[in-house]
Amino acid sequence: MEKEENFNQENEANETSIKNGEAEKQLNEEKDKPVSTEEEKEISAEDKIKELEDKLTRTFAEMENQRRRFEKEKEDAFDYGGFSFAKEALNLIDNLTRSKLILENDETLKDSEALKKILEHLDVIYKDLISIFTKNNIQQIDCLNKKLDPNFHQAMMEIEDGQKEPGTIVQEVQKGFMIKDRLLRPSLVGVSKKTENKDDKSEENKENLDK
Repeated sequence: MEKEENFNQENEANETSIKNGEAEKQLNEEKDKPVSTEEEKEISAEDKIKELEDKLTRTFAEMENQRRRFEKEKEDAFDYGGFSFAKEALNLIDNLTRSKLILENDETLKDSEALKKILEHLDVIYKDLISIFTKNNIQQIDCLNKKLDPNFHQAMMEIEDGQKEPGTIVQEVQKGFMIKDRLLRPSLVGVSKKTENKDDKSEENKENLDK
């Protein structure tokens, strides 16, 4: 009888243990399940809307940047599209100037009526060319008696001049031109330098010889 009671108690203990284990297992499974609430769904939707808004903002900003770049490129093409052509056209002015200089220095034509008429025609052609350039925003660089500026001038020689401050442009070898605010070609110039004192130079040469 006592053995039978012990056997029943053991069975009950085992059943209780099994039930407790199953309950614990079920509780753990419930914990592992993802929690899904209405509040979290609403937050997720708000985040999605914000993400879409950010994407739209970036897209609009990129489109605006592209539009500005296109407008800038269009303006540059309109303003500077003829840059290469204008630079080549300057050769016409150079050749015209050289031709006039050669004719003026020709002793056989000097002071002749024929030379006078030719020079007048060359002057008319030169003025017409300058007028066409001006209408297309191509301007000559005014450089004489100004300080040398490497952005617009290129020094070809130094000329002694006691009246001018050193670095002042006293001679224009070749005209420079701008197309709007862009340099088409620099002015080739001669700049002044301080006049050397002959007595000081002679004294310096004498000192060098004595050494």
